[in-house]
Amino acid sequence: MEKNVAVGRRKSSIARVFINKGKGAITVNGKDLKNYFSVEFLQNKVLEPLAATENVGKFDLNINVTGGGIKGQAEAIQMGISRALLLIDEEHRLTLKPLRMLTRDARVVERKKPGFRKARKKEQFSKR
Repeated sequence: MEKNVAVGRRKSSIARVFINKGKGAITVNGKDLKNYFSVEFLQNKVLEPLAATENVGKFDLNINVTGGGIKGQAEAIQMGISRALLLIDEEHRLTLKPLRMLTRDARVVERKKPGFRKARKKEQFSKR
């Protein structure tokens, strides 16, 4: 099987997922998944697409992720894995789409405007 590559994005995080047949090894930026994401909630978020399609332990995943925080990176990886599974078998779309794992969440931080403290916060008004 040739190497399949998929991209997932969330906020300012970008994840490239390389998927191959294998025994279930998952490396993120050269580290094991459990070492990279120490919080169990984020580990489960990354493994959700594999669990939903019953492919845990069937594929080796090599993931490169940059930008953002750990939660944004985990969600970008989740989307990348979902897209990579579709490259292997298009039938997985029926499982992943209702779980919203193929939907790009485009919400990003609003930019700061001049004259404001933050994006919308103004200086406190003093009448006297």
